[in-house]
Amino acid sequence: MNYFSSEFKLGILGGGQLGKMMLYNTRKFDIQTYVLDPSDEAPSKMACNAFSKGDLMDFDTVYNFGKQVDVLTFEIENVNVDALEKLESEGIKVYPSSKNLRTIQNKAKQKLFYLDRNLPTSEFSRFAYASEIEDAILNGGIKFPFVWKSAQFGYDGTGVKVVRSMDDLKGLPKDECIAEELIDFKNELAVIVARNPDGEIKTYPVVEMEFHPEANQVEYVICPARIPEDIAKKAQEVALKVSKAFNHVGLLAVEMFQTQDDEILINEVAPRPHNSGHQTIEASYTSQFEQHIRAILNLPLGKTDSKVGGIMVNLVGAENYTGDVVYKNIAEIMKMEGVTPHIYGKKQTRPFRKMGHVTIVNKDLNVARQIAEKVKNTIKVISK
Repeated sequence: MNYFSSEFKLGILGGGQLGKMMLYNTRKFDIQTYVLDPSDEAPSKMACNAFSKGDLMDFDTVYNFGKQVDVLTFEIENVNVDALEKLESEGIKVYPSSKNLRTIQNKAKQKLFYLDRNLPTSEFSRFAYASEIEDAILNGGIKFPFVWKSAQFGYDGTGVKVVRSMDDLKGLPKDECIAEELIDFKNELAVIVARNPDGEIKTYPVVEMEFHPEANQVEYVICPARIPEDIAKKAQEVALKVSKAFNHVGLLAVEMFQTQDDEILINEVAPRPHNSGHQTIEASYTSQFEQHIRAILNLPLGKTDSKVGGIMVNLVGAENYTGDVVYKNIAEIMKMEGVTPHIYGKKQTRPFRKMGHVTIVNKDLNVARQIAEKVKNTIKVISK
């Protein structure tokens, strides 16, 4: 099929920053794109051919949007899967598939998927209601500390909490959830696997993630991860096993823990471009966003090697600031060598909201890490 400068239409569910960065590439290739998002202020709105406003969880909205396009993808997991399933049955190509999304969307189903396929993951218990957790603690079924995760609709530190005492259970949503063993890990790692319908597979180098202690959000993504080669190889192998189990099309970001004993455990996956791959825009031969487009259109996959060491810093809204956004000292960081800011186009900031990211590239990863620290301490996302 001719995708380039043609009548072919690619649909994207979700118009956030991931969609916007995918659209850098559809514009580069002149591929027609349609975007659906609930917000008129969606970052992707400026970069697509046709924008529709609508609820991503509403069956009719998603179904009617999907009927207009030839291939449908998404940049957020919280979409109506029943509508995707119906579209697939009527011949619309949906990548990643509704079957995979149904499993990944629900954290309990996702964990059971790993368990059923002997894929390494932490111990967990599944609860239909959060109130059942107290009984399990009193019966000795689970012990403090553990990680509570909402089964549905968690993202970026919401729907996740470390529970160390009964008090920490107060105020948790009542719905289906899991309680996971709290892993004492050396490193949090991630590998992005790309696969097209023909079965061509490529992996990106292993990255390591440094987290913000309070917000439970990634602060730095470091590529390549500063780990021994045998550990990196093990992480790549686990990611490929997960990819094979899902038999996915598109990108699959596999987040993992490296334990104190150097075991690799799967934390969770995302079937789309991911925060752990943003540095690929500047640091890799093929960015994760271009790779996702190549994969879902069954084009040859691009080279995944890094050209240079890369570190990504998330730009999140500063605490105590809400309102029209101001990027304080952005010119200062642009004076620094190898520094590229990406501003997502969200007009309103609030504490810890993802507003952009900055990539730092340098042949020497230690130097890049020092510059990243400087960037982090210099730029501030505040309001007027």
